[in-house]
Amino acid sequence: MQQPPLFLGLDLSTQQLKASIIDEGENLLYEEYIHFDSDLPHHGTQNGAHYGDREGEVVCPVVVWLEAMDVLFDRLTEKHSVDFGRILAVSGAAQQHGSVYWNAKGVEVLGKLDKSKGLVDQLEGGFSLERAPLWMDSSTTKECRELEEAVGGAQNLADRTGSRAYERFTASQIKRLYDYDRPTYDQTTRISLISSFVASLFLGKVAPIEIADASGMNLMDIIAGNWDQELLKLCGGEELKEKIGEQPVGGGTNLGKVANWWVERYGFNPDCIVAPFTGDNPSSIVSLSSPGDAILSLGTSTTLLVSIPPSPDPPLCTTNSHMLAHPTTPGGHIAMLCYKNGDLARKSVRDKHFDGNWEQFDQSIKSTSSGNAGYLRFYFPMKEIIPDGVIGEFGFKEGKLVEGEGGEFKPSYSRAICETQLLSIKSRLHHILPHSIGHLHRCIVTGGASANETILHLVADVLDLPVYVAATSASATIGG
Repeated sequence: MQQPPLFLGLDLSTQQLKASIIDEGENLLYEEYIHFDSDLPHHGTQNGAHYGDREGEVVCPVVVWLEAMDVLFDRLTEKHSVDFGRILAVSGAAQQHGSVYWNAKGVEVLGKLDKSKGLVDQLEGGFSLERAPLWMDSSTTKECRELEEAVGGAQNLADRTGSRAYERFTASQIKRLYDYDRPTYDQTTRISLISSFVASLFLGKVAPIEIADASGMNLMDIIAGNWDQELLKLCGGEELKEKIGEQPVGGGTNLGKVANWWVERYGFNPDCIVAPFTGDNPSSIVSLSSPGDAILSLGTSTTLLVSIPPSPDPPLCTTNSHMLAHPTTPGGHIAMLCYKNGDLARKSVRDKHFDGNWEQFDQSIKSTSSGNAGYLRFYFPMKEIIPDGVIGEFGFKEGKLVEGEGGEFKPSYSRAICETQLLSIKSRLHHILPHSIGHLHRCIVTGGASANETILHLVADVLDLPVYVAATSASATIGG
């Protein structure tokens, strides 16, 4: 009797490589992780990265990811006895913005992998840059400002690509290589995002970049969904067009069948389809929501993702938000707001005013009413992204700055931090969304604070949306 098909999803995040295998009913059957620091300690990564000599430089050796793939699939075989012949399709996600630089040798070897050898043994030395820049890199401020100036300012770049120039985005990373290390740039045959790099390993050839992940590069026309030829030339000269490859593809595209190496080494079905890999945030959107939904991640950072259906009036692009193409809905978009001061800021208030006790923190919220008697207090222990560059604490009573900590308002500090975080989201979200889509349908909450019912009630009250808690932690692998 023929066994029902399975589907494989991978997530190459900053600190680990994760595989999830599901059935047709989206039931999770197998899961396995390779944690870079603990499982591959000989590479010397710290939280999945190396910190370079240049100020703000954060990279990861490509061989870490290659070896992680080898170890992961060996574990799935030996530990879980996975029948890879049942897998009908493979896709997944990866940390956004990071880039991989193939040389001619790497592209050639990729197309003729030997089943008797692992990926790391064959592809090591196949990259013009041995260490790939990561999303945490902040070393390209100069290139960002030059890029914005070349197109008439940050807002103009946001209107064209969905975001102003960010150091972690791929455009400034490519521009730095082109401007300061031309020999390495010239040795580069193809440039992949980390997501399309993983897809390439399965295809046995360099895969095209998926449209949602491409919109996190500062290189794609956010409305047309094609590469912006002027921006390509500004960042990498005429030759970047060939290095970046064909136009971005939609998430549902059939890229082809798995390479023979996977069939011969692990027993994959030769008809197994490879679909584009996307970024981790777009993948979570696909896994957890439908157009018109919001996903609020209350983790170390606070991130809001909104799936925007196709609309006659396009969403507004700003210099403190991101607009991405939707991976599976042509003409749809994803609005993204990202705040650095999330859970750590809430914990700092808990520790300072409530003796490190969450029950006291929650009780303070319950004992005060919505609006906090007109008192607002903003907490930015780290330099914030929205608003950009702000650091410190700022209290206001009925619109007037309050010096110190507000005295009689001490019991409301927990409500103050939660309400101000959520009000910042609400005010910006209203500005971004097209008027034609109407009210959002619901808010799906993920992250550590999603277990706190008091905070969930505040989310529902401030955002005026029904709130649901995500049932899975595998949203990136399953969504991909």
